[in-house]
Amino acid sequence: MKGRRVLVTGMGGELGSLVASMAENSEWAGDIMGFDVDPPRRMLKRSKFVRVAPTEHDRIAQLIHDFNPHVLLHVGVWEPHARLATSEAESCTELVAKAVFDAAHEVDSLETAVVRSGIEIYGSGSYSPQIAVETTPIAPNTVYGNMCRNIEDQASELRNARGINVCTLRLAPVLGAHVPSPLGRLLRLPAIPYYGLGNPIFSVVEDFDAATAFMQGAQRDADGVVNIVANGAISMLRATSIGRRLPLPSFGPGWWFAKNVSSVAGAPMPDHVADLIQNGRLAASNEASHLLRFAPRHSTTEVVTNLYQWPSIERIPARKQVA
Repeated sequence: MKGRRVLVTGMGGELGSLVASMAENSEWAGDIMGFDVDPPRRMLKRSKFVRVAPTEHDRIAQLIHDFNPHVLLHVGVWEPHARLATSEAESCTELVAKAVFDAAHEVDSLETAVVRSGIEIYGSGSYSPQIAVETTPIAPNTVYGNMCRNIEDQASELRNARGINVCTLRLAPVLGAHVPSPLGRLLRLPAIPYYGLGNPIFSVVEDFDAATAFMQGAQRDADGVVNIVANGAISMLRATSIGRRLPLPSFGPGWWFAKNVSSVAGAPMPDHVADLIQNGRLAASNEASHLLRFAPRHSTTEVVTNLYQWPSIERIPARKQVA
C-alpha cells in the first residue's frame, strides 16, 4: 500500500538517518517523521524531523499520537559507548522505548513495527564456535544484551495487545563509514588487544545492510524475530592482520590493563565488546531469506576490510587563532 505514514525513532543517528533516507526513496512511504536528541547525520529531502530529549515522555507520546503512523521503525537505541557512556545509553534507551511503546498501544493507524535489537541478547548461546539462530534461547549477560531484552519485551506486549505485525531485528555489531561503534573504534586503534587464551571468531553487519533490513521488514509487514548478520566470521587476530595493526595478546591482569588502556586511547570497551573479544559472538539467520527476502550484500570479512579503507579524521588547526 502506497502513502503509508512512517515514523522513524532515532532519526538523528547514522543508522536512523540512513533508514529515513531509504524510506524517502521507497515507493510505498508517504509522510515521514522522525525524532531524536540530535539532528540527522545526512541530508533528508522530505522527512520531518523533531528534536526532542529522551526525558520528554509526554512530548514524544504526543508527537506519535498527532502523526498517527502506519509504520513504526524503532531505531532509537543507544549502544553503550557508541555515543553515550553505558549508564547514559541504558537510561536514554529505556526512556525513549517506554514513551514510544506507550504511545504505540494507543495510535489507531499502526499496522507494522520494526524494532532494533541485537544478537547480544543470546549471551553464551552465541559464543564461538556455537552459532545462535532465531530459535536459540536468549540469555543476555551484558548491559546491552539486557537493554535489547527490555525492548523486545515491550515489542511483544505491543503485538499481543494490538495484534499488529512486529518484526524484531537482532543486529550483529553494526559497522559503517560513519557509524559510532565501540567495536569499530577498537579495531582502528594502532594496537589492538585480543584475549590471549584463544582466538574466538565473531560476525558483524554493514550499516547499509542493517538499514535495508528495516525497509524490507516494513514493506513486507513482517512479523517475527530475524537475525541480521553478514555471512562468515572473523577473529581479532585476522582483523588486526587485515588492518596492519599490532596485535596485543592479553589475559589475566594484562586483560584488565588492556581494557583500561583502550579507554585512554579513545576506544572504551563496554562489557558486550569485551565479551565478544573474549568469547566470540556468532549468529546466523533462518528467517531473513523468506520472511524479509533479504540477504546481506557484504560478508563479515568484507565489512572489516572496508573499515580499514575509510579515511581517518584529520584535525586541521585554524590559520588564525582567535581565542
